[in-house]
Amino acid sequence: MGIGTRVKHPEFGDGVVIGIKAASYVIVFITVGRKEILRTYPNLEITDLMLAPDDLVSLTDVELVLTQVLRKWADVGELVLLGTKWTGGKMVLQPGDRDLKPKEIPIDAFFHKIVMIRDRMRTLEQRVNASKLTDEEKVSIQQYITRCYGSLTSFNVLFKHSSDYFVGDKSGGD
Repeated sequence: MGIGTRVKHPEFGDGVVIGIKAASYVIVFITVGRKEILRTYPNLEITDLMLAPDDLVSLTDVELVLTQVLRKWADVGELVLLGTKWTGGKMVLQPGDRDLKPKEIPIDAFFHKIVMIRDRMRTLEQRVNASKLTDEEKVSIQQYITRCYGSLTSFNVLFKHSSDYFVGDKSGGD
């Protein structure tokens, strides 16, 4: 059954299919309003069949594709949590010359900048991989990006989850 199919339910009466889910139909009945009926319900009589198109796409499929497109082209960053011990904190830069005033930066603003660097490096990796560079050129740039990640591992202390950490070359080389 597709959207627009007219049905008759033994208890709810006449209705129209307005939505299709994996295991059920969303039907609006004249007497009781909107109800969800299992697809396997045996007593639903079809009075006017509208066939469902063969190329239906699930909401999950749309979300997955949209997320991939946004990550690839819109520089949209993911939500990364600051370690709770740093919440509300500040970073203080003390100049070597004691006559100069220290500079204070809210740790959340600094953390946001670090996350943006990481997100942009990930975008750079994706663009390198999608480029028309030779495999040798891609590998060379990827190795350089990996070394950049390694240079940023000092900031991992700011992240709440280790899955968000910067990870550089694990071989011990530069």
